[in-house]
Amino acid sequence: MPEESPLSDPAEFDYVVVGGGTAGAVVAARLTEDPDVSVCVLEAGPSDVGDDNILQLTRWMALLESGYDWDYPVEPQENGNSFMRHARAKVLGGCSSHNSCIAFWAPAEDLDEWSGKLGCTGWSAADCFPLYRLLETNDAPGDHHGRSGPVNIMTVPPEDPCGAALLEACAASGIPTTPFNTGKTVVRGAHWFQINSRTDGTRSSASVSYLHPVLGKRPNLEVRTGLQAKRLLLDDNRHCTGVEYLLPDTVHSGTVRARREVIVSCGAIDSPKLLMLSGIGPAGHLRECGVEVRVDSPGVGSHLQDHPEGVIMWAAKQPMVTKSTQWWEIGIFADTEPGLDRPDLMFHYGSVPFDLNTYRRGYPTTDNAFCLTPNVTRARSMGTVRLRSRDFRDKPKVDPRYFTHEHDIRVMTYGLRLAREIAAQAPMADWAGAELAPGPDATTDDELFSYIRQTHNTVYHPAGTVRMGDPGDLDSPLDPELRVKGVSGLRVADASIMPFLPAVNPCITTMMIGEKCSDMIKRS
Repeated sequence: MPEESPLSDPAEFDYVVVGGGTAGAVVAARLTEDPDVSVCVLEAGPSDVGDDNILQLTRWMALLESGYDWDYPVEPQENGNSFMRHARAKVLGGCSSHNSCIAFWAPAEDLDEWSGKLGCTGWSAADCFPLYRLLETNDAPGDHHGRSGPVNIMTVPPEDPCGAALLEACAASGIPTTPFNTGKTVVRGAHWFQINSRTDGTRSSASVSYLHPVLGKRPNLEVRTGLQAKRLLLDDNRHCTGVEYLLPDTVHSGTVRARREVIVSCGAIDSPKLLMLSGIGPAGHLRECGVEVRVDSPGVGSHLQDHPEGVIMWAAKQPMVTKSTQWWEIGIFADTEPGLDRPDLMFHYGSVPFDLNTYRRGYPTTDNAFCLTPNVTRARSMGTVRLRSRDFRDKPKVDPRYFTHEHDIRVMTYGLRLAREIAAQAPMADWAGAELAPGPDATTDDELFSYIRQTHNTVYHPAGTVRMGDPGDLDSPLDPELRVKGVSGLRVADASIMPFLPAVNPCITTMMIGEKCSDMIKRS
């Protein structure tokens, strides 16, 4: 596999993409399909080319809190786990190089709500589903699926006997075995996941799928790794002309200029941070940090949404599998109240112990365990990303404000009880041993939530912090074309643009955002 192009001067390109992640890699690859268009990608992390720590999907859990992780602590939480860390990938491919590669099309109902009630014209299911088809090569049946796209999406083979028993137990609990990504939203159902992976275990990340095939082969594409953006460059007319970044000597700075546009694709935490460091954000906050205000945009860094995740874990009566695609192979969706058109509760089934937060709190663990992780798919608690200072090296203040809305507490405690109900069904009798966490003594709402607020994690799905909206909506920093309001020559393309977080794992939707952004740029 060829390495990326070397650093070159003059430092001027048609487009500069800041962040070679899940959406940024897509934007760069699609724009440079035109040989007359030049693109420079600035990525703060290293390349993933030839790095099996990244490329081998089974190793993904070792990436948490590693050198490939920005590892952002959360601010003290009034109602949640203040010890929690937000893993954000520091490597080419972004979080698609760092996650478990669970692959979902967003529910049509979510996209239609983006386009309709939330004013994001052009983002309906009818607009976006063709882009999912374009990006994928999917092994599942259905005329809606793509068969020749860059991202390989495969259905997890049903080779885990505990997982097979779990699906039978779900059916016994009124949760039918229902495949995913069929074009119809699963409100109540369980199945083996689809994952963006190759059959040999190589993750089909945005970098592997979009950049690796063209690195060194397109003279109009330059990918620069190990360079952290410091700020966006704006001229007197508030036109974005380029990016200033830290050179590898960690002392001096360099600049790269864009003749046409800059596209910020740093993710839902670092995109608002970069905008605010550049003077685009809530004016009062920027002044407090000593940043000159260029555009007063109160929505930048606001509306932080996530999928908070609990865990319930059992010792296994039999040896668990020692081989897996990525150790989290089954999903379960449920509705906690009647009349929903989308699930408000989801579980991931893990064939390994997930004691990242429980062990620290004194809960027992074992090497031979399985778990269910209930998460709130449509959480109503909203948080913020704010600057800690005007120094770009400082980690931002990430305050998700977990469980500050009663709805999220209700759904999560419901999830713990439903998980117990599933594990108590006859098909799990040969697998479910002692409940290790929270343990059978936690039964009341107060006891269950006390456990959750001490031990909950996240599914690592922050979104919405630079959300798009109607052009006249002052609280939405972007218009539906992903252009930053109040500035010219600047767009954002990553999970931060979501007006709200879909009810499923959002990685493939973030790739779709990259496809959509590149289409809009080509048409502009």
